[in-house]
Amino acid sequence: MQISITTPALLFPAISVLFLAYANRYLAISKRTRELHGLYNKTQSFYAKKQVESLRKRIRLIIIMQLLAVMGIISCVLTMGLIFFGLQKIANYCFLTGMILIVFSLLVSMWELLISTQALNIELQKIEGE
Repeated sequence: MQISITTPALLFPAISVLFLAYANRYLAISKRTRELHGLYNKTQSFYAKKQVESLRKRIRLIIIMQLLAVMGIISCVLTMGLIFFGLQKIANYCFLTGMILIVFSLLVSMWELLISTQALNIELQKIEGE
């Protein structure tokens, strides 16, 4: 397979949107963590504690998502350099590696989304229990 130097460059706009989404998730979780910290200190609520556990998992997953996406970007940049220096076969493998890393990042994003849904269900249980 022959890829041109512009092929990996096409991913940069998509990756920047991906990072924006990941950063927004992280900021929302950090805000919610601060809110729950205050609530838990005041009430020692079972629901707040469950939410904190969920947030801790989600923060770890977001960090993993971002690291995988960064490694995918680096791989794409390396691919462009390898193509520039005429190392097409290595560039192909490097590009494939970048694509796999980005796919893993998206899969971890889906996992985090499922945990987020569980956290919302905890909130709904709290409302129903009141």
